Amino acid sequence: QVQLVESGGGLVQAGGSLRLSCATSGLSFSIYAMGWFRQAPGKGREFVAAINQSAGNTLYADSVKGRFTISRDNGKNTVYLQMNSLKSEDTAVYYCAASSRPFSTAETVRSGAGYWGQGTQVTVSS
Repeated sequence: QVQLVESGGGLVQAGGSLRLSCATSGLSFSIYAMGWFRQAPGKGREFVAAINQSAGNTLYADSVKGRFTISRDNGKNTVYLQMNSLKSEDTAVYYCAASSRPFSTAETVRSGAGYWGQGTQVTVSS
């Protein structure tokens, strides 16, 4: 069956960095666009970043642009999210998602996401 497993979350001080990984299995990873979303307590799930199948196209939420970088390794069936200059408002559970559809906006990433991971907690202390 399809599995998406996030890792790399934890507690970090403001200004610090974390690298999240999402290892996938059971799907043809190279034909899926991949995205990262996050959900803070009491809030809805928001889009963070997305990357297309060839890694030639990426999309970021304005709130993370210039601080976060999404990448993928099709040989390892894994997508990454490098998070730098972390802020307290980045505290959330981070989820990865796989989409079989092309994307152009955050909403098209969300609407195309057919598979989700279980999430990894990121806590940024100020």
